[in-house]
Amino acid sequence: MPAARISQRISAIAESATLAVDAKAKALKAAGRPVIGFGAGEPDFPTPDYIVQAAIEAAVQPKFHRYSPAGGLPELKQAIAAKTFRDSGYKAEASQVLVTNGGKQAVYNTFATLLDPGDEVIVPTPFWTTYPEAIRLAGGVPVEVFAGPEQDYLVTVEQLEGALTERSKILLFVSPSNPTGAVYSPEQVKEIGQWAASKGLWVVTDEIYEHLTYDGVPFTSIATAVPELGDKVVILNGVAKTYAMTGWRVGWMIGPADVIKAATNLQSHATSNVSNIPQMAALAAVSGPLTAVEEMKLAFDRRRKAIVAGLNAIEGVECPTPKGAFYVYADVRALLGKEFPSANGPVRPSTSAELATLILDEVEVAVVPGEAFGPSGYLRLSYALGDEDLATGVARLQDFLGKAK
Repeated sequence: MPAARISQRISAIAESATLAVDAKAKALKAAGRPVIGFGAGEPDFPTPDYIVQAAIEAAVQPKFHRYSPAGGLPELKQAIAAKTFRDSGYKAEASQVLVTNGGKQAVYNTFATLLDPGDEVIVPTPFWTTYPEAIRLAGGVPVEVFAGPEQDYLVTVEQLEGALTERSKILLFVSPSNPTGAVYSPEQVKEIGQWAASKGLWVVTDEIYEHLTYDGVPFTSIATAVPELGDKVVILNGVAKTYAMTGWRVGWMIGPADVIKAATNLQSHATSNVSNIPQMAALAAVSGPLTAVEEMKLAFDRRRKAIVAGLNAIEGVECPTPKGAFYVYADVRALLGKEFPSANGPVRPSTSAELATLILDEVEVAVVPGEAFGPSGYLRLSYALGDEDLATGVARLQDFLGKAK
């Protein structure tokens, strides 16, 4: 028998559903179709001018045309440490920071550095689509713990305790959440963190939406709230969401010096340094004011209220109001099995994946099905797109989903 062309390890990785939906929507748009894309979590705002200017100034300096340290420019690492203390009260040295090619590399570097084959990671679900794939690629086993809308998509300590085994090594903690927009209260963060510490677990916390909370709900860093975690916590973050810099590809991980040193060694062989020009742009971002962030947040808040009201006006759709990030996670289980009109005759979608495909085909609205993030029966919509597109897309959904029989 001839050897397989693609390794089993890579063949087992699922495509990023969010990027796949976004790519399909953009391809249809390029073909002249009036597609409204709720797929990608990408702010529609331009990167603030002062950040772009920093990149322009860096680009003409020959020193930035050369290799730089694999772990990141020293001045950026120092600035990230200072920014982290400013925003969450967590104190770290520059030696505890690794600058990565976007947040995804930080995610993979972390799991690759901490996991041995068979180690389990407790993953509150719904989860961002990349987490379980990165865990598996690193040899680990994701263990899903699902919290539905009746729990505001927030897992409990009791649920986490039920998922604990002798192979458990890491608790993944994400607040505010992608895909649900759920935010844990300070009390919940502390309770979960203390539980993890009492079990000797590592905590990997993704804080990339730290500045996007609404209705006076505070962001709470589990690393700060639970000092008992000691040196068994890794913070993941980046400039993509806060500063509308998704395409600049600068993220980071903060952790114990030995973990960061090992992860830096991995990165030195995988990609080496992040491009110096985006690093200097990121330096301007994390060192600068949060004025532009607050302006974007006002727009996101307005859109959040509009999309929740619009979706909840559809019979069979229940959409909890998210407290953070820029996503809604709509419960559409009541629509599955219903009859919808289509160009090829009546259709009865039995899964949210089938429903999402039907919506794109029939009314040219791109949404991401729950299967990308956990169980079927849900749709994730990003409200980071413009107000006009949001209103048009919701109106199309109301019209089409309202025809369910």
